Amino acid sequence: MQASLSSQTASPVDYLLVFVTSFLLWLLLTASLDPQELVAGAVVALVVTTLTGNRAAIMNGLRLTPTAPLGLVKYLGAFSVALVRANIDLAARVLNPSLPIRPAVVEVSTRLESPLGRLLLANSITLTPGTLSVDYNGDRLLVHWVYCPPGQDLGSATREIAAGFENNLKEFLK
Repeated sequence: MQASLSSQTASPVDYLLVFVTSFLLWLLLTASLDPQELVAGAVVALVVTTLTGNRAAIMNGLRLTPTAPLGLVKYLGAFSVALVRANIDLAARVLNPSLPIRPAVVEVSTRLESPLGRLLLANSITLTPGTLSVDYNGDRLLVHWVYCPPGQDLGSATREIAAGFENNLKEFLK
């Protein structure tokens, strides 16, 4: 991933996206529209944008369509549901020794093409209890899974671990 990112050149639009994203994050964290907070947020967003340098090219992975914000909201909702389900499942496995734990490292395929899409998919998998993204190569992710049902192949592991996240991510990422 590093090689593909370093070979891309960030455009002014990429820098603008980094600035806007940083500024919106500042607004969400401060929950204030006080003029001093707005100025501080703009300064922080400018510093972040300046420090990111050529790495702003990762923003090329965004789909800038009118429906992209809705796709982001759908992804966040689906991720929240998956997070709660995984927490309950893992807690049940910890608290009830009779529930099976069958750890394995499985390979998962992705149709996401952009480094940003693959990064968010890997992080979504890692943030869900019971799974951990270990490595990736091309369109394949290696995932450590706490309970791997017997006879898992690439297709079924992809459906169970990544497909839900990927379908939602494709609505606003390449």
